[in-house]
Amino acid sequence: MSKLWQKKYELNKTIEQYTVGKDYLWDVFLAPFDCKASKVHATMLGRIGILSKEEVEKLNIELDKILKTIDAGKFTILPEQEDCHTAIEAILTDRLGDLGKKIHTGRSRNDQVLTAMRLYVKEEMGICKRLCDEVIVSVGKFSKKYGAIVYPGYTHMRKAMPSTFLLWSSSFADSMRDNQILFEAVWKIVDQSPLGTAAGYGVPLELDREFTAKEMGFARVQENAVYAQHSRGKFEGALLHYLSQVMWDLNRLASDLILYSMPEFGYIELPDNFCTGSSIMPQKKNPDVLELMRAKFHVVYSYEQQVFQLASDLMSGYNRDVQLTKGPVIKAFEEVKSSLEIAVLLFREMKVNKNHCERAMSDELFATERVYDLVKKGVPFREAYQQVSSSIHP
Repeated sequence: MSKLWQKKYELNKTIEQYTVGKDYLWDVFLAPFDCKASKVHATMLGRIGILSKEEVEKLNIELDKILKTIDAGKFTILPEQEDCHTAIEAILTDRLGDLGKKIHTGRSRNDQVLTAMRLYVKEEMGICKRLCDEVIVSVGKFSKKYGAIVYPGYTHMRKAMPSTFLLWSSSFADSMRDNQILFEAVWKIVDQSPLGTAAGYGVPLELDREFTAKEMGFARVQENAVYAQHSRGKFEGALLHYLSQVMWDLNRLASDLILYSMPEFGYIELPDNFCTGSSIMPQKKNPDVLELMRAKFHVVYSYEQQVFQLASDLMSGYNRDVQLTKGPVIKAFEEVKSSLEIAVLLFREMKVNKNHCERAMSDELFATERVYDLVKKGVPFREAYQQVSSSIHP
């Protein structure tokens, strides 16, 4: 099977397997976006006189058919095809002959994958933002139901001062809102079209890059062709930092809930159908979902580190190293989306045991309050502190 870069020789099969890696698997996620970008690219080639109106129509009809195949889950990429770009062009050439070979005019696989990846990232970021908003709404409903319940606040894993479930739960909503600020910053960086930069040095054609950027829904054109290549890895790293921040919140949430739902605490009650069991101990109801959520922060954070490491130490221009950034990004999105869905379910379904919370409100939690009762009577803070401390630790 011919490759887009095919020479007069056949590539060594061991070399081929090594260089392709799992790219043909990851590219199934990118295929619909490559089709959409190809439709816009074909239309642009018609506008500048490279393709006739009839040729554009034929290409777009076939690209729509491929999109339907993808939507039906029947699109596959063979390892020897390397990527979705080759697979799609092969279908177009098989169906349209020489016309199918014209679709690559004015493009390189370098800006093709950049464009498809960026469109994929924008769509997935939109899903994550929506799920973060759902978490915030779910937290609000939880707070309205249980927020007034008082329970011990902790520092150093020891009882500190009275707290409420409003204070606890709204901390996660506030953090998610801050994550949305980070989202907007990353979105602004990502929202620029690299299509037309080719392999990092442009093409000797007067491409209408403003048209393709607008048609694909980008806010602007990424002007510098060399920087377009540099941005691969840099942009993904910024994205993964945002996703890591989201998972950091869920990591803290999971840690709290594992502790609070322990029978020894009993502040939170998880639904039975959220818990797994033991193969040997009949009594066990395990919060495995929380343990995995806690762990998946570290997984996503490792992807952030992996991408930054992969994209560093490279000279200007395209380097094949960045091919390996696809997998971490795609896997990170899958982990984050599923974890956010779990967070929404948790705040929707878990309950607060008011009786257990009230029983845990022991006297030492009010020590600081007693200090300030003295302060309000004119006792200097440090003296008031010592008086209360002496009464607790004579």
